[in-house]
Amino acid sequence: MNIENQNIAIKAENITKVFGDFTAVDHISFEVKKGEIFGFLGANGAGKTTAMRMFSGLSIPTSGTATVAGFDVYKETEMIKKNIGYMSQKFSLYNNLTVKENLNFFGGIYEIPRKELKTKRDELIKELGLENEKNKLVSQLPLGWKQKLAFSVAIFHEPQIVFLDEPTGGVDPVTRRQFWNMIYEASDRGITIFVTTHYMDEAEYCDRVSIMVDGKIAALDTPANLKKQFSAKTMDDVFYELARGAKRVE
Repeated sequence: MNIENQNIAIKAENITKVFGDFTAVDHISFEVKKGEIFGFLGANGAGKTTAMRMFSGLSIPTSGTATVAGFDVYKETEMIKKNIGYMSQKFSLYNNLTVKENLNFFGGIYEIPRKELKTKRDELIKELGLENEKNKLVSQLPLGWKQKLAFSVAIFHEPQIVFLDEPTGGVDPVTRRQFWNMIYEASDRGITIFVTTHYMDEAEYCDRVSIMVDGKIAALDTPANLKKQFSAKTMDDVFYELARGAKRVE
Protein backbone atom coordinates (compact mmCIF):
# COMPACT_ATOMS: atom_id res chain seq x y z
CA MET A 1 0.00 0.00 0.00
CA ASN A 2 1.46 3.36 -0.94
CA ILE A 3 1.73 6.29 1.46
CA GLU A 4 -1.21 8.08 -0.16
CA ASN A 5 -3.56 5.19 0.67
CA GLN A 6 -2.30 4.46 4.20
CA ASN A 7 -4.89 6.78 5.73
CA ILE A 8 -7.79 5.39 3.67
CA ALA A 9 -10.10 2.80 5.26
CA ILE A 10 -12.53 2.44 2.33
CA LYS A 11 -11.97 3.45 -1.27
CA ALA A 12 -14.67 2.96 -3.90
CA GLU A 13 -14.57 3.87 -7.58
CA ASN A 14 -17.69 3.44 -9.73
CA ILE A 15 -19.00 0.56 -7.63
CA THR A 16 -22.17 -0.83 -9.20
CA LYS A 17 -24.57 -3.63 -8.32
CA VAL A 18 -27.13 -4.84 -10.84
CA PHE A 19 -29.92 -7.36 -10.26
CA GLY A 20 -31.36 -8.34 -13.63
CA ASP A 21 -32.52 -5.08 -15.21
CA PHE A 22 -32.49 -3.20 -11.87
CA THR A 23 -29.42 -1.16 -10.87
CA ALA A 24 -29.45 -1.09 -7.06
CA VAL A 25 -26.14 0.78 -6.72
CA ASP A 26 -25.15 2.99 -9.63
CA HIS A 27 -21.45 3.91 -10.05
CA ILE A 28 -20.74 5.31 -6.58
CA SER A 29 -17.30 6.67 -5.73
CA PHE A 30 -15.96 7.91 -2.39
CA GLU A 31 -13.23 7.48 0.21
CA VAL A 32 -13.48 7.06 3.98
CA LYS A 33 -10.51 8.02 6.13
CA LYS A 34 -9.25 5.86 8.97
CA GLY A 35 -10.91 6.77 12.26
CA GLU A 36 -13.62 8.78 10.50
CA ILE A 37 -17.31 8.63 11.44
CA PHE A 38 -18.92 8.37 8.02
CA GLY A 39 -22.69 8.64 7.71
CA PHE A 40 -24.20 6.71 4.81
CA LEU A 41 -27.76 7.96 4.44
CA GLY A 42 -30.67 7.43 2.09
CA ALA A 43 -34.36 6.62 2.06
CA ASN A 44 -35.50 2.99 2.07
CA GLY A 45 -34.72 1.58 -1.37
CA ALA A 46 -31.96 4.08 -2.11
CA GLY A 47 -29.32 1.31 -2.26
CA LYS A 48 -27.40 1.91 0.95
CA THR A 49 -27.90 -1.58 2.43
CA THR A 50 -26.85 -3.21 -0.87
CA ALA A 51 -23.73 -1.02 -0.89
CA MET A 52 -22.94 -1.89 2.72
CA ARG A 53 -23.18 -5.60 1.92
CA MET A 54 -20.59 -5.18 -0.84
CA PHE A 55 -18.21 -3.28 1.43
CA SER A 56 -18.54 -5.85 4.19
CA GLY A 57 -17.66 -8.78 1.92
CA LEU A 58 -21.18 -10.26 1.79
CA SER A 59 -21.91 -9.43 -1.85
CA ILE A 60 -19.72 -9.09 -4.94
CA PRO A 61 -20.11 -5.89 -7.03
CA THR A 62 -21.18 -6.13 -10.65
CA SER A 63 -18.51 -3.63 -11.67
CA GLY A 64 -16.20 -0.94 -10.34
CA THR A 65 -13.30 -1.24 -7.90
CA ALA A 66 -13.09 -0.95 -4.13
CA THR A 67 -10.87 -1.78 -1.18
CA VAL A 68 -11.92 -2.13 2.45
CA ALA A 69 -9.19 -2.09 5.10
CA GLY A 70 -6.79 -2.41 2.16
CA PHE A 71 -8.42 -5.61 0.82
CA ASP A 72 -10.07 -6.06 -2.57
CA VAL A 73 -13.87 -6.52 -2.52
CA TYR A 74 -13.68 -9.13 -5.30
CA LYS A 75 -10.71 -11.27 -4.32
CA GLU A 76 -10.24 -10.83 -0.57
CA THR A 77 -13.71 -10.97 0.97
CA GLU A 78 -12.61 -13.33 3.76
CA MET A 79 -9.83 -10.95 4.80
CA ILE A 80 -12.34 -8.09 4.77
CA LYS A 81 -14.62 -10.04 7.12
CA LYS A 82 -11.74 -10.64 9.53
CA ASN A 83 -10.87 -6.94 9.68
CA ILE A 84 -14.34 -5.47 10.13
CA GLY A 85 -17.14 -5.53 12.66
CA TYR A 86 -20.82 -5.52 11.70
CA MET A 87 -23.97 -4.65 13.61
CA SER A 88 -27.17 -5.26 11.70
CA GLN A 89 -30.40 -3.31 11.79
CA LYS A 90 -32.03 -6.17 13.66
CA PHE A 91 -30.53 -7.21 16.98
CA SER A 92 -27.61 -9.46 16.14
CA LEU A 93 -26.83 -11.44 19.31
CA TYR A 94 -28.30 -14.76 20.44
CA ASN A 95 -31.30 -14.23 22.71
CA ASN A 96 -31.15 -17.79 24.04
CA LEU A 97 -27.57 -17.35 25.32
CA THR A 98 -26.49 -15.35 28.37
CA VAL A 99 -24.46 -12.14 28.13
CA LYS A 100 -21.31 -14.06 29.05
CA GLU A 101 -22.05 -16.90 26.63
CA ASN A 102 -22.58 -14.45 23.75
CA LEU A 103 -19.21 -12.83 24.46
CA ASN A 104 -17.50 -16.23 24.65
CA PHE A 105 -19.15 -17.33 21.40
CA PHE A 106 -18.26 -14.25 19.36
CA GLY A 107 -14.80 -14.08 20.90
CA GLY A 108 -14.24 -17.61 19.60
CA ILE A 109 -15.48 -16.65 16.13
CA TYR A 110 -13.06 -13.70 16.14
CA GLU A 111 -10.27 -16.14 17.16
CA ILE A 112 -9.39 -14.20 20.31
CA PRO A 113 -7.04 -16.42 22.40
CA ARG A 114 -8.88 -18.03 25.34
CA LYS A 115 -6.90 -16.32 28.13
CA GLU A 116 -7.18 -12.92 26.45
CA LEU A 117 -10.86 -13.51 25.77
CA LYS A 118 -11.65 -14.08 29.46
CA THR A 119 -9.90 -10.84 30.41
CA LYS A 120 -11.53 -8.81 27.63
CA ARG A 121 -14.93 -10.32 28.40
CA ASP A 122 -14.79 -9.51 32.10
CA GLU A 123 -13.51 -5.99 31.43
CA LEU A 124 -16.31 -5.33 28.95
CA ILE A 125 -19.02 -6.65 31.29
CA LYS A 126 -17.72 -4.31 34.01
CA GLU A 127 -17.44 -1.38 31.59
CA LEU A 128 -21.06 -1.85 30.47
CA GLY A 129 -22.28 -2.19 34.04
CA LEU A 130 -23.61 -5.69 33.40
CA GLU A 131 -21.97 -7.54 36.30
CA ASN A 132 -25.35 -8.45 37.78
CA GLU A 133 -26.76 -9.42 34.38
CA LYS A 134 -23.84 -11.43 32.95
CA ASN A 135 -25.60 -14.75 33.54
CA LYS A 136 -28.99 -13.54 32.30
CA LEU A 137 -30.30 -14.47 28.89
CA VAL A 138 -29.86 -11.62 26.42
CA SER A 139 -33.62 -11.81 25.74
CA GLN A 140 -34.19 -10.53 29.29
CA LEU A 141 -32.21 -7.31 28.77
CA PRO A 142 -33.84 -3.95 27.94
CA LEU A 143 -33.47 -2.96 24.27
CA GLY A 144 -30.99 -0.16 25.02
CA TRP A 145 -28.65 -2.53 26.83
CA LYS A 146 -29.00 -5.07 24.04
CA GLN A 147 -27.95 -2.48 21.45
CA LYS A 148 -24.95 -1.31 23.47
CA LEU A 149 -23.91 -4.93 24.02
CA ALA A 150 -24.30 -5.67 20.29
CA PHE A 151 -22.07 -2.72 19.40
CA SER A 152 -19.47 -3.79 21.96
CA VAL A 153 -19.45 -7.29 20.45
CA ALA A 154 -19.07 -5.83 16.93
CA ILE A 155 -15.80 -4.15 18.01
CA PHE A 156 -14.76 -6.84 20.50
CA HIS A 157 -11.85 -7.89 18.26
CA GLU A 158 -10.71 -4.29 17.62
CA PRO A 159 -11.52 -4.28 13.87
CA GLN A 160 -10.22 -1.62 11.53
CA ILE A 161 -13.77 -0.71 10.45
CA VAL A 162 -17.22 -1.29 11.94
CA PHE A 163 -20.37 -1.19 9.82
CA LEU A 164 -23.49 -0.12 11.72
CA ASP A 165 -26.84 -0.56 9.95
CA GLU A 166 -29.52 1.55 11.69
CA PRO A 167 -27.93 0.82 15.10
CA THR A 168 -30.20 3.02 17.24
CA GLY A 169 -33.57 2.09 15.76
CA GLY A 170 -36.28 1.88 18.42
CA VAL A 171 -34.27 3.09 21.42
CA ASP A 172 -35.03 6.19 23.47
CA PRO A 173 -33.15 9.51 22.97
CA VAL A 174 -31.04 9.13 26.13
CA THR A 175 -29.86 5.66 25.10
CA ARG A 176 -29.18 6.94 21.59
CA ARG A 177 -26.90 9.62 23.01
CA GLN A 178 -25.09 7.04 25.17
CA PHE A 179 -24.69 4.83 22.11
CA TRP A 180 -23.10 7.70 20.17
CA ASN A 181 -20.68 8.30 23.04
CA MET A 182 -19.55 4.69 22.53
CA ILE A 183 -19.13 5.41 18.81
CA TYR A 184 -16.97 8.46 19.59
CA GLU A 185 -14.79 6.38 21.92
CA ALA A 186 -14.30 3.71 19.25
CA SER A 187 -13.41 6.38 16.69
CA ASP A 188 -10.89 7.90 19.12
CA ARG A 189 -9.23 4.46 19.28
CA GLY A 190 -8.80 4.55 15.51
CA ILE A 191 -11.77 2.37 14.49
CA THR A 192 -13.48 3.69 11.37
CA ILE A 193 -17.25 4.01 11.75
CA PHE A 194 -19.49 3.47 8.71
CA VAL A 195 -23.05 4.09 9.86
CA THR A 196 -26.51 4.24 8.33
CA THR A 197 -29.30 5.95 10.24
CA HIS A 198 -32.75 7.34 9.57
CA TYR A 199 -32.42 9.83 12.44
CA MET A 200 -31.23 12.99 10.73
CA ASP A 201 -30.09 14.57 13.99
CA GLU A 202 -27.55 11.72 14.17
CA ALA A 203 -26.16 12.81 10.81
CA GLU A 204 -24.94 15.91 12.67
CA TYR A 205 -22.68 13.66 14.77
CA CYS A 206 -20.79 12.35 11.72
CA ASP A 207 -17.55 13.80 10.37
CA ARG A 208 -18.92 13.53 6.83
CA VAL A 209 -22.22 12.43 5.37
CA SER A 210 -23.14 10.79 2.06
CA ILE A 211 -26.76 10.82 0.90
CA MET A 212 -27.91 8.25 -1.66
CA VAL A 213 -30.86 8.78 -4.00
CA ASP A 214 -31.95 6.15 -6.51
CA GLY A 215 -28.70 4.18 -6.17
CA LYS A 216 -26.41 7.19 -6.65
CA ILE A 217 -24.59 9.45 -4.21
CA ALA A 218 -26.47 12.74 -4.53
CA ALA A 219 -24.39 14.65 -1.96
CA LEU A 220 -21.27 14.09 0.14
CA ASP A 221 -19.66 16.55 2.56
CA THR A 222 -19.55 17.61 6.20
CA PRO A 223 -22.96 18.29 7.79
CA ALA A 224 -22.10 21.99 8.05
CA ASN A 225 -21.14 22.25 4.39
CA LEU A 226 -24.22 20.34 3.24
CA LYS A 227 -26.52 22.65 5.19
CA LYS A 228 -24.75 25.63 3.68
CA GLN A 229 -24.91 24.15 0.17
CA PHE A 230 -28.67 23.57 0.39
CA SER A 231 -29.45 26.72 2.44
CA ALA A 232 -30.86 24.43 5.11
CA LYS A 233 -31.15 24.82 8.88
CA THR A 234 -31.04 21.10 9.63
CA MET A 235 -29.91 17.85 8.02
CA ASP A 236 -33.60 16.93 7.83
CA ASP A 237 -34.05 19.82 5.42
CA VAL A 238 -31.06 18.69 3.33
CA PHE A 239 -32.38 15.13 3.21
CA TYR A 240 -35.89 16.13 2.17
CA GLU A 241 -34.55 18.46 -0.51
CA LEU A 242 -32.65 15.58 -2.08
CA ALA A 243 -35.15 12.79 -1.41
CA ARG A 244 -38.10 14.63 -2.95
CA GLY A 245 -36.59 14.02 -6.39
CA ALA A 246 -36.31 10.26 -5.87
CA LYS A 247 -37.99 8.10 -8.50
CA ARG A 248 -37.86 4.78 -6.68
CA VAL A 249 -40.94 3.79 -4.75
CA GLU A 250 -41.00 1.10 -2.06
